[in-house]
Amino acid sequence: MITVEDVRREAVTLGLTDTPQALMPTDQVFRDIVSDLIDQRLLALEAVARNVQDEEEARLRLAAAEERILGNILVENAIASAVTDDAIEQVYEEQSRLAPRTEEIRARHILVETREEAVEVARLLAEGSDFGQLAAQVSRDLATRFSGGDLGYFTRTGILPGFAQVAFATDEGAVSAPFETEYGWHVLQVMDRRLQPRESLEEVRPNIVRFLTLQGIDDLLEVLRERYPVTRVAGRAPSALRTTEPSAIPPEDLDTPEEAPGQDAP
Repeated sequence: MITVEDVRREAVTLGLTDTPQALMPTDQVFRDIVSDLIDQRLLALEAVARNVQDEEEARLRLAAAEERILGNILVENAIASAVTDDAIEQVYEEQSRLAPRTEEIRARHILVETREEAVEVARLLAEGSDFGQLAAQVSRDLATRFSGGDLGYFTRTGILPGFAQVAFATDEGAVSAPFETEYGWHVLQVMDRRLQPRESLEEVRPNIVRFLTLQGIDDLLEVLRERYPVTRVAGRAPSALRTTEPSAIPPEDLDTPEEAPGQDAP
C-alpha cells in the first residue's frame, strides 16, 4: 500500500517541496510521484519473486543503503534536538549582547561644482533658506536632490572617507562648512545620530539555524569518533557483509584507534 504520507515523504526526499503537508492528491507533482512509487513497488515485488535480494551484489547494496538511511535519520534527530526555538533565541541574544553596535548618522547634502557655489549655498542656509528646497534647486546630485538631499543613514565606512570625516565631525542639526570630494563641493547637514539598530531575530534566523545545524552534526560526529575506533588497513575487502549491530563491538573491547602507516583510504 502506498499512502499519502509516502508520497509526501518522497517529495521532500527529492527536493520537490518544503511544505509536504500542502501537497495534495490533485497536484500534478503528487500524481507523478504516485506513478513513480507504483513502478518502484512493482519492480521491487518482482525482484523479491526472483530472489534478487539473495544475490551478493544486492545484499551489499542493501546493507550500504540501510547504513546510509540510518545515519541520515540519526543526523536528522540530532539536528531536531539542536535546532529549537529556545536554542535559536539563546544564540540571538548572545550575539546581540556581544556584537558591537556601530554609530551611524543621517545627513543631507547639497552638491555643486565650484567652491564659490558652495560658499553661496552656505550663506543662503545661514540666512534661513530651507535646506530641502535649496537642494532641489541647485544640487547636482540627481539621486537625492528631489528628496531634499537626504542620504539616509550611513556609517563611517559606508560612504566616501572625506565625506564621512566631515559628517561625523558635525553636530546634530548643524550645517558644515563647504568641503570638496572627488564629486565636487558639498555642504551637509546632520539630521540624526544613533547606534546602528540590531537585526531582528527573523532576519538572522536562517543564519542561526545553519549554525546550530552544523554544530549539532559536528558534536554528534565528535562523540561517535571517540566511541568507535577506526582502523585503516590495506588489503581486499572481506567477503562478509559489514556488521551494523552496535552491540557487535562491546565498549570494553574498544581499542585506541590506529592507522596503518602510509594508508589514507578507509
